[in-house]
Amino acid sequence: QVQLVESGGGLVQAGDSLRLSCATSGRTLSYVMGWFRQPPGKERECVAGIDWSGGSTDYADSMKGRFTISRDNAKNTVYLQMNSLKPEDTAVYYCASSRVRTLTTRLSDFGSWGQGTQVTVSS
Repeated sequence: QVQLVESGGGLVQAGDSLRLSCATSGRTLSYVMGWFRQPPGKERECVAGIDWSGGSTDYADSMKGRFTISRDNAKNTVYLQMNSLKPEDTAVYYCASSRVRTLTTRLSDFGSWGQGTQVTVSS
């Protein structure tokens, strides 16, 4: 059973940066990992995905150039660096793992989820 615990959310102002962390149970070394978010009143959407090695990443179009996903397998941790935050980035952010072998950002490919961390960006 994979366990994921997110941290690093908070209240920031537009233009600020945040780094989210996702601590894993350690059984995710070969898994694709992803960050998703769910804005208030909206459906959950993909933010970014990363393959098991960290060598391949993929982003939702609106996050490209502002967000960076990375992983440190030695620390069993996945990160999401968020820069130039906007009020529309306000959401609960979730970390998730997938047993799919190739990089994916499709929500249905992810079977294990963290509890989420709130990010609020004020204007």
